[in-house]
Amino acid sequence: MSQTSTTILASKSHKANIGAATDIGFLATGTEYKIYATATSLGNLAKFDVITVSGSTSNNSTFTVKSVASDGLSIIVEEIIATEAVGDSVTIDHVGFVSDKTKGDGYYSQPDGVHTVAHKVTATLTGAIKMQGSLATTPTEDDWFDISGTTFTTDQSTTISSSNFTGNFVWVRAKATSVTAGTITSTQLNH
Repeated sequence: MSQTSTTILASKSHKANIGAATDIGFLATGTEYKIYATATSLGNLAKFDVITVSGSTSNNSTFTVKSVASDGLSIIVEEIIATEAVGDSVTIDHVGFVSDKTKGDGYYSQPDGVHTVAHKVTATLTGAIKMQGSLATTPTEDDWFDISGTTFTTDQSTTISSSNFTGNFVWVRAKATSVTAGTITSTQLNH
């Protein structure tokens, strides 16, 4: 198979945090995990955003947004939450994002497992970008693991970073964490 280059993460920027609100609740229905509000808008969030919740009685953690309701009053997250009524002063901080999954060398049964990734960011970006892999054919959030040697921690002077990694990963993705400002212009994967 010939080499392919794919943009796996295109222009993503830090989003405004959602300040302390007492109308945010949590609802677990079967395998659907919802964070909802009665008036506070959650509409600035989007699929693949990574958020942290604080001020909650049972759900102070990091979550990956799976979908956002059209009215902006609820989001579905990948991780398990505990049902909790509104009332606590809950803060939701936007701390990063993940890319959609992309086929790795293991998907194609390629023997070398060589991948190259390049990140292009603005000089104002704060945070870190790392690659994650999965060996599952249909990965859930629990199936992803960090790939050693692929973390790019921004220093506000380096705007392009690349790394090579080897592994027969079925799926790979980029994950940006601790993002408080700036933009990832693109992340490209070649394998």
